[in-house]
Amino acid sequence: MTKNANAGAEAHRVLYGCMGLGGSWEPGPYGPQDIDAAEEAVRAALDIGITAFDHADIYRYGKAEAVFGEVLARTPGLRERITLQTKCGIRLAGQGGGQGRYDLRGPSIVRRVEESLERLRTDVIDVLMLHRPDPLADPDAVAAALMSLHGQRLVRAFGVSNMGAAQIARLQARLDVPLVANQLEMSLHSRAWVEAGVLLNTPDGAAHGFPFGTLEHCLDHGIRLQAWGALAQGRFTGLQRTPAEHATAALLEELARKKGTTPESVLLWWLMRHPAGIAPVIGTARPDRIRACGDAALRRPDLTHEEWYELWTTARGVPLP
Repeated sequence: MTKNANAGAEAHRVLYGCMGLGGSWEPGPYGPQDIDAAEEAVRAALDIGITAFDHADIYRYGKAEAVFGEVLARTPGLRERITLQTKCGIRLAGQGGGQGRYDLRGPSIVRRVEESLERLRTDVIDVLMLHRPDPLADPDAVAAALMSLHGQRLVRAFGVSNMGAAQIARLQARLDVPLVANQLEMSLHSRAWVEAGVLLNTPDGAAHGFPFGTLEHCLDHGIRLQAWGALAQGRFTGLQRTPAEHATAALLEELARKKGTTPESVLLWWLMRHPAGIAPVIGTARPDRIRACGDAALRRPDLTHEEWYELWTTARGVPLP
C-alpha cells in the first residue's frame, strides 16, 4: 500500500491533466516514444511543484493511464510522492460495443476502477471522480459501489466532474464519506461559471447553462473546485481567433511583463484569484508550456481587483450588465 494515506483530502494549487499522454485518440498499442513523452511531461510538472495528476479511464482509450503506469515503474519512489486521481463513467464508441454513452452502473464502476489500477500499476487510487452524470444511474447503487471500493481500500476519496449542486447533494446524502472535489470546465474563455452569477435576472442569463448555486454549494460543503480546460486551449496564448481574444492576449502579455512571469501563469491566476479557491488542471503535453505555468503552482495569484475585472471584461468583449 502506498504511504500517502490522506492524499485524497489534500488541497493542490494546480494539477497536471494527463489527457494528452499516450499517443493517438485511437484504440491500440502505445510505443516507447509515447512513454518517453509522458515521462518528459511528468518531469516538467514535478519541476514546477505539481504533485497531483489527473486521469480518466477513457483518455486515449486507456493509453494515458498505461503510459503513466510505465513512468511510475521507471521511477522508484514516485508513487509515494504524488496524488493520483482518475475518472470513470464515460464509455467511448466501440468500448464494449455500441455508441458513446455514460455508464455509472455499480458493477461497471467497480470494473473500471480495477482496470485503471492495473494500467496505472498502483494498488490504490487517491481520488476517484464520476466523470459525467448518467441519467439511468441508481444513486443507491452508485453509492454502494463507491463505499465497497473504499472499504476494500482501493480508493481513498471520491469526487465528481461536470455535476451541479443538486446532483452532488443527492449523491452525498447516500455516502458515508465526503465528496472532496468537483471538476468543471472553467477558464477565461469558458466563463459560464462566473457569468451565471452576474447575469441572473438579465435577458442574457438564460443563455448560460451553468447550474447557478453550484460554486456556492461546493464552497459551503468543503468540495474543492478543479478547472479543466484552464488554459482555454491556447486561445489567449498563441491561438487567438477573435478581436476579444487578441485584446486579451495583449493584456496578458502586459500583465506578465509587469509581474515578471508568463501569460500562462497570469491566465491561471485569474481563475485562482476567485474566492472559490479554484485549482486549475493543466492539460498540455508540451513540457515548455507546462513549465510556463510554474508561477501559478509556486506563487500566490498576483492580480489586483481591477486587473481581474479588466481581464474578464476584455475577454467578454462587451461590458458587464
